[in-house]
Amino acid sequence: QVQLVESGGGLVQAGGSLRLSCAASGRTFSSYGMGWFRQAPGKEREFVATINWSGFSTYYPDSVKGRFTISRDNAKNTVYLQMNSLKPEDTAVYYCAAAKYSGINYYYTAYNYWGQGTQVTVSS
Repeated sequence: QVQLVESGGGLVQAGGSLRLSCAASGRTFSSYGMGWFRQAPGKEREFVATINWSGFSTYYPDSVKGRFTISRDNAKNTVYLQMNSLKPEDTAVYYCAAAKYSGINYYYTAYNYWGQGTQVTVSS
């Protein structure tokens, strides 16, 4: 069992930056593939970023590529999402997720554990 707790969300102006953190419980964190997803009101959950167990492989959709960076610190059981050049359309609840598969995963159905989410609001 893995428990995930996100933090770092908030209100920021367009063009600004935020860094989300996701702290994981459990001794097997380093074996999990990790991901970030987001969901805006009235929209489906959207894939944002994924990272493999070692941190050497990442993947992003075009909507955030070049602006967002996912990273992990296995010694701290934490995964991060650095978000730069934020846009109003980035406004959503952001969720951290863990998958038993250790590689990169961009389908939300591949993830076994989810955090409670953290709100990110970008004002224009």
